[in-house]
Amino acid sequence: MTQQRRQIFCAALLLGFFLACFAFTQPVRSQSDARADLALVLSIDCSYSVDQREFDLQTSGTAWAFRQPEILAAIQSGRHKRIIVSLMQWSSDEKQILAVPWMSVANVADAEALAKKIETMPRYLADGSTSISGALRFAAGVLANAPALATRQTIDISADGRNNAGTRTKPMRDQLIGLGIIINGLAILNEVPTLNYYFERDVIGGLGSFVIAADNYDDFRRAIHRKLLREIYGPGIS
Repeated sequence: MTQQRRQIFCAALLLGFFLACFAFTQPVRSQSDARADLALVLSIDCSYSVDQREFDLQTSGTAWAFRQPEILAAIQSGRHKRIIVSLMQWSSDEKQILAVPWMSVANVADAEALAKKIETMPRYLADGSTSISGALRFAAGVLANAPALATRQTIDISADGRNNAGTRTKPMRDQLIGLGIIINGLAILNEVPTLNYYFERDVIGGLGSFVIAADNYDDFRRAIHRKLLREIYGPGIS
């Protein structure tokens, strides 16, 4: 075989190899290249202070919010016109569970599917103490397994009390901020009237982070609706 033919033969082999690799990996790449404007981990407080009625108000209020047209309008205003959402339940330092795995929301059908999933899920965790640091740690792991590359990664901590189990919240908060994660808070003030100030000092952080206060669990629906709008639109929207 002449030098020229050898070069042509090797080039053909290489071309065939790359085409085969492309054909084999294309489905995987199309999934990994998916984009979203926001990866959001929602949380439901299941600590001792939360009875079944209060748990139900958290889930029904969150489901209601995702059914509102202004939430979908916020989603579709983004560059990728899509967000991904998961929901965890939490209480003590070692008590967290991913109750609603990652779901994509880009249209009315997606929003309704997520709302149904949230409002029909049972309470998986028994009562426990309030470990916000444990919830943050678990939520960071959920974000690490997000199925799409998102412009912003946000943890939404809802609680009616201060951290009283596990490690301190500030070191955990600071670690997550260092990873580029945004932490927002929904402080339910039925037991601790100044809880929103604690959230501002010890819990939230990252670009555009904020706290929304709910006067009590009956006010949760209004608060989570307002909070979701700010999170979806991103920094600069109040």
